[in-house]
Amino acid sequence: MDNAHKKLLAIDFCGLRFATPQVLLSGCVGFGEEYTRVVGFSNRHVGAVCLKGTTGAARLGNPPHRIYETPEGMLNAIGLQNPGVNQVVDEILPQLDFEETRFIANVSGSTLEEYFEVTQRFDDSPIDAIEINISCPNVKEGGVAFGNDPDMSARVVETCRKATQKPIITKLSPNQTDIAENARRCIEAGTDALSAINTLMGMAIDVEARKTIIGNNQGGLSGPAIKPIALLKVHQVYQVAKHHHVPIIGQGGVTSAEDAIAFMLAGATAVGVGTGLFYDPLLCSKINQGMIDYLSRHEISHVSELIGTLQLH
Repeated sequence: MDNAHKKLLAIDFCGLRFATPQVLLSGCVGFGEEYTRVVGFSNRHVGAVCLKGTTGAARLGNPPHRIYETPEGMLNAIGLQNPGVNQVVDEILPQLDFEETRFIANVSGSTLEEYFEVTQRFDDSPIDAIEINISCPNVKEGGVAFGNDPDMSARVVETCRKATQKPIITKLSPNQTDIAENARRCIEAGTDALSAINTLMGMAIDVEARKTIIGNNQGGLSGPAIKPIALLKVHQVYQVAKHHHVPIIGQGGVTSAEDAIAFMLAGATAVGVGTGLFYDPLLCSKINQGMIDYLSRHEISHVSELIGTLQLH
């Protein structure tokens, strides 16, 4: 992109300048360098890279199979495999080019104490912002996911807020009764931004063996199959977030510029790209060009003018 086109796509997100509205989603690009091996790919094509989910101690993850391709999507149950926050901060972050793009840590935990400790460790690092994955099971409360309970969601945000001054992005689960209410509680608890949606829980079955295919029995469904649900959830969250000037990263099935634009119309300030990279590693540069073409065609002076302008019947 030339400088004129760059100005069309650059956005402000929680006080951070993103070169484009695109964010590479956690779990899809490892710790930020995997796709840089692909000829033609560059982290400069996106506004931010969200790193793989990180916990206090190292985790081996779930038994195989961990990934299963579905029509229009993918089931995954990686199980938060990661080397632990100390190794990420001490060994991985120093290898990243922070001049290239923004980097967002993704914090996961099984207790409030773990959320606090991991967030605090990232606070003392060059990371630009911290995304909280509240879809983790709460081991002290019977294994129910933090993010499925507005009270627990708020407690996680409050806990992490005490551990950092960096921008906090709370990743909302679609596997709950009222995502808008959860968003409201997270905003009141101190989140700076919201990310919607996380994966939908699903299952795949081998009918000949009469067994589940995923080693963990169930996994998170992502990809184009969930886009209509994600668009609705983002729009519902926006109805709450707009009154507090809280930006949203909209995500779920983005594989084209049209998809990215749809999320912005629904209320997203930035747009997450994840599973689409498995189909096309050069997708992000194509989305940038497609968005520029759309703005030109509709005589729109800046991409931010799209945010929340969806017209309902």
